[in-house]
Formats: sequence, C-alpha cells, structure tokens
Amino acid sequence: MAASGLAAALAGGCRSQTQVVAPVTNVYLAGAGAPQPVNNVEFLDQYAATYRFSLGRPTAVQVTPDDKTVLFLRAAGPRSFVQDLWAFDVATGQEKVLLTAEKILGGGKEQLTAEELARRERMRSASRGIASYAISKDGSKVVVPLSGRLFVIDLEAARAGTPKVQELKSEAGFPIDPRLSPDGARLACVREGEVYVTDLASGTEKKLTSGAGGAVSNGLAEFVAQEEMDRFAGYWWSPANDAIAYQRTDTSPEETFFIADPVHPETAPTPWPYPRAGKANAKVTLFVQALAGGAPVEVSWDHEVYPYLARVDWPEHGRMTILVQNRAQTEQVLYAVDPASGSTTELLRERDAEWINLNAGPKWLDNGKSFLWMTEQAPGSDEWSLQVRRADGGVVRTLGVPGVAISGVIDVDEKRGTVRVSATAEPTEAHVMEVTLDGGVPKDSAITRATASRGVHGATFGRGHGTWVHTYSLADGSMGSEVIRADGSKAGELRSIAEEPSIRPGVEFFEVGKEKFRAMVIKPRDFDPAKKYPVINSVYGGPHVQVVRAAARGYLLQQWLADQGFIVVSIDGRGTPGRGRAWERAIKYDVMSLPLEDQARAMGLLAEMVPQMDMSRAGISGWSFGGYFSAMATMRRPDVFKAGIAGAPVCDWRDYDTHYTERYMGLPQQCEAGYDHASVLTYCKDLTVPLLIIHGTADDNVYFMHSLKMTGALFRAGRQFEFLPLAGFTHSVPDPVVIKELQSRTVQFFRKHLGGPRGK
Repeated sequence: MAASGLAAALAGGCRSQTQVVAPVTNVYLAGAGAPQPVNNVEFLDQYAATYRFSLGRPTAVQVTPDDKTVLFLRAAGPRSFVQDLWAFDVATGQEKVLLTAEKILGGGKEQLTAEELARRERMRSASRGIASYAISKDGSKVVVPLSGRLFVIDLEAARAGTPKVQELKSEAGFPIDPRLSPDGARLACVREGEVYVTDLASGTEKKLTSGAGGAVSNGLAEFVAQEEMDRFAGYWWSPANDAIAYQRTDTSPEETFFIADPVHPETAPTPWPYPRAGKANAKVTLFVQALAGGAPVEVSWDHEVYPYLARVDWPEHGRMTILVQNRAQTEQVLYAVDPASGSTTELLRERDAEWINLNAGPKWLDNGKSFLWMTEQAPGSDEWSLQVRRADGGVVRTLGVPGVAISGVIDVDEKRGTVRVSATAEPTEAHVMEVTLDGGVPKDSAITRATASRGVHGATFGRGHGTWVHTYSLADGSMGSEVIRADGSKAGELRSIAEEPSIRPGVEFFEVGKEKFRAMVIKPRDFDPAKKYPVINSVYGGPHVQVVRAAARGYLLQQWLADQGFIVVSIDGRGTPGRGRAWERAIKYDVMSLPLEDQARAMGLLAEMVPQMDMSRAGISGWSFGGYFSAMATMRRPDVFKAGIAGAPVCDWRDYDTHYTERYMGLPQQCEAGYDHASVLTYCKDLTVPLLIIHGTADDNVYFMHSLKMTGALFRAGRQFEFLPLAGFTHSVPDPVVIKELQSRTVQFFRKHLGGPRGK
C-alpha cells in the first residue's frame, strides 16, 4: 500500500488517460460563505510544479565496480520529469552527461505501453525520458531503455569522451526490465510476455521462453509481488551467463477488474487481473532455461502450501535460493535450488503466529560457505537481527548489539571483515553503521556508526566496496548526496538543480505517553502563543510506514498548511514499524481500533504539552491507508475529530489485495466478524461530522469502487458528505494543476469546518 498523507498522493505516475478533476459533489450542508483564498499560493505553485521539489535531484545512484565512477539520473530541469543519465568522476569530482532523452528521441514524444505504465505505478515513479538503467556486473556497459527502444553504452569509451551508443533492434514488442548478463555479453528483457536474449556482438535476438499469451506471461513479476513484496524482477541470470531462471505467471484464476475512462465512454475499459482478499491469486511457477536450448526445468516446491514466491537469488558464490511463503504469511521457507534438476533443499524455516515480514533475502558471502540473513525470529530479540548462517542454513552467530535495530544490509566487505547496515537506536532516525563479521559474541565495539547527524541517512556502495555515496535528509532541513572515497575524503556532491523551497519547516519532535509515541508538531511561522489554533492530524497510521522522521524536508507541505492558520501534527502509534515485533503486531485481526485509540490519546497528550492546540477543533487528513484512517476517525471518534479528508481510502478490506490484507486480517472466510469490524461500511451510519472523500477513477491499487461503496452507504444512511472524484487519475496525482487545487481545497475545507486562530 502507498505511503501516507495527501502529499504522498503526489508521489507517482498516472495512466495516459484523459485526466479531469470532476466538480465536487457537496452534500454536506453545514457552513456558509464563500471560501477564503489560501495564503502563500506562490509556494503552492512552486511545490506543485517541482513535484515536491524532487525534480532535478540525483536519483538511481550506482557506483561502478572499479569505484571510479558514480552513475545517476537527473531531470533536465527543476520542473521537468524527463531524466538524463549522468556520470560523476570520483578522481576529479567532475560530472558529465552520458545520454539524454532529447538527443535520442530527437524531440519526439515518448511512447509507453499500459504494462510499463502499470510497472512504474507500482514503483511509484512519475519519471519520463531515461527512467531507469542497468549496469553490467563488470561495469563495462550500461543499458538504457527509452520509449520502447534499448541502448547500450560502452562506459569506458564514454569516460574517455568518445561515447559509443549501440541501439538494439527488435521485431518483437515493447521491452520491459532489460538487464545485462553478468559478463556483459548479452542482454535479456521481456517482450510481449516472453523473455528475449540479445547477443551484443552480433545484435542477434532470440526468444528464450514460450507459451505466453492471454493470461500467461513469462519473466514478469505478478501484481502482489510488485505492489506488496517489493519484488519487481521476474527473471534472473545465472552467474555463469548460460541460463536464466524465469517466473511463469497465470492470472486466469484471478478476477478481472475493468478500469474505464469516464471522460471518454467510447473507449473500451482496460482489464486488469486483481487478487481480491479471500479469492484466488495468480498461479506462479519458476523455471530454469539454458541459453543453449532444451526443455525448461521446473523448480519444485509445494505450491499448494506455499503459493507466494517472495524472493529468488542466484548469486556468484553460494547456492541459488528461493524464499516462499504460505498464504497466511505465518510461515516461510528458504530453499536451495539445484538448477539442473529443479530439486530443492530446505535451508531454514521461520514461523510467526501473527505474520512474517519479508526481508531482502540471503546475502551469500564470497566463500559460498555462509550467508547473511535478516530475521525477526532471533532468540531473545524483539527487533530485526542480522545472522551469519552456514550454507546448510545453520546459525553461526548473530551480529550487532542489543537496542540497535538493524533494518537492512547495505554492503558486505569481506576483506575488511565488515558489513555496512542501516540501523538505529531511535525509530525516527536511520544511520549507516558497520558490524564486524568475525566479532564473536556481540559487544558494544562490534558496531560503529558511519553517520552522526540526527536524521535519515543512506548509502550506496559498488562491488569495489571503497567509494560510496552518502545520502542524507536531516532534522535541520539539510539534504544531499555526497561522494566519499575509500580513504574517507570527500570527492564532491552529486549536484542538485532542484529549486529550493521558499519556506523551511519548523518541526518539533515529542515523545508522549507511557508508550513514548513519537510525534511531531508544526506551528504557523507567524505563531502567536496567545492564540488557540485548530489542529490537523496528518495521518497514515498503518503498517510499514512511519510519518514521524527526523527529516525536516519531508514536512514542507505540512508547514505550508500550518501557515494557513493550523497546528499540524503527526503520530506513529501501534502497528507502525521501528518499535519491535510486539508493537507492530498489536493490530493483528483489527487494523483500526488500537491505532485509532493511540492517535486520539496521543493528540490529547500533545495538547497538554502544546496548549495552543484547540482540541475542540481537531481535523484529520490522509491518503490510502491514511484515507481509510481518516474516514474511520470521523465515524468512530467524532468526539475527537470534527472533520476529515479521506483520500483514496480503502472502504472494505474484502476489496483489497490478498498479500497485504490477509497478512494483517487473515482470510475473510475465517474472520468475517473482524472484516466487518474493520470496514468503513459498518460505521457510515454514524457519520455526524464533515467528511471530504477524494479518489482517482483509474486507481488500480485502491480501486474507485471503494469510495463509491462508501458514498453509497453514506447516502443511504442519510449522512452528509463531500465527494471529489479525480477522473483519469490513479493512486498517485502528479499533475501540478491538480496538486495545487487539492491543497487549496484542503485548506478551504478545514477553514470552513474548523475555523482559524482565536484568542484564548
């Protein structure tokens, strides 16, 4: 499910359908008077046109294996979605462009298929031009897809100033997910549901797989893998360059949903297979196909017990593995695979009475005799832990120290005997730390911080493990990407050409209650301590998302909203990540009751610490799960929340996808009462405060039917509400005009129903 808040709705691409903002259906009759104009509309213009000030910032950063070059994408301008490929020279600190979309297309319009648009939607990408690239394992070549064409760049020649760009011609369809073989001699991609391989020396293309058509595809990850498992790959090169493992997906068991363009009823609806909770998933199998030919080898496991193929890894050293889950996601098994026979051997099995969170999969060490494994099942720990395991799956030791949560592996440098990890002792922060591989029993000295400033830090290393790119967004509002050499010296910054915002957020962080809920408060920049202000809770409140982070630049829109005469707050309650297993899993079978209690109680505690918060005039606003939360808050706790905005809300969990929903709620057939209790439809009759519902008609994540069912139930119950359908928009809204109007509508709605600052 997507990230939180209305701001998060502005974080993804949209289909090529006509997009129109429909007139608001206002059936809430309370209030009167013309809406007042918003303040500082110049910032809103800038925020919308720059895509939240992200356009022009370096993205998709990769370090070449020789540590000499940092590759990255950057938009052509601070208000352009069209990206180009750039290279930063570590020795000189200079950057230069390697390939531009404009040069390749010659000013022509980029063409994308519905499948590629859907893939970018899953990846929350609104980029155009060079939206992605892949580098060969040896770093000699880079492949770039652009408008249905494929280009291969000789990186050494490009460094020397004599770039060689080879276009790969094909008679087949649009290429999806192009990737070079480990030796850089071949390129694979998916065209029209089949895996194709091109020999770069001869330019000869070969169709490697067969049998695709209708509901069957080869080499593509299915919907839930992309949307919920964070797995976008559907095929994997062998380290010997002589075979490819590929996923075969049959969506015929799934329901077919249809998305129509309401502005153009003459256009046929687009069909999409969708795995609704409690109903059938796509059937996923895995095969290994030798490039030399012959019959594909099917990888065997019990598909009935473990229908989810969560991870596939085929490392240079170590064993090919697959990670599979049961449908309830209470058990997962890591199997080693024999590619020649397809047989599997169990390496480890994990169980959890509530659910298992997916990790990134095993990271094999270069000796092939052991691997690193992230787990929440380590004895005596309530947090994620990092283990060293033997090739047979047995535990060797656990790395790290108590009280420091390790959230992921960044880099493994066996020569130095260290593992770089993302970790923190404070849930609002993320730091780059080093853990010793041979540290024995963990001690304080076994983990060291590579970053210090309060904020959210990340790192990107290449296979050389020397040069790295340090990305940061700090509590003081600073952010950037700096290149660090192996000796620790700074080579320079990956230059940003993004516009700087005209305002800076003034974020105050709090810990409230015995649970120490993490919370943030933003006041107007012209704050008058002698006045009482209406309060807006910018909420998500659901699994796998934190809204309170020590990264001030993430709160620009909240600061602008506060400047309209509100105090804006955000709170992370139970069910959110970063606070241990018990905290996160407290919501099993009921994703709303405890989180709603936490938000209401924490707001009251915040008001005691910030007496200018007028809790008699509190509103709530969110998107996706946050939209669901806002709708439920207005219906179930009108004593606290006097108005709400629900953007793209889930209405009934029976209508959301299997892998997300059943993880927290179980199957509907086994928990009917729980699904009823968690459904907005159950409480529509109780709405007594103003509620604005916003939804894109082309949403293929939280389908438009959710809001239609909600508004239908509200209407039948005689409740009053406002409804704003966004014709042609998906779960994300990148259009600058619509961004501006949505934020203006937000301010006008809350001003109308909550008022403005008042004297005490």
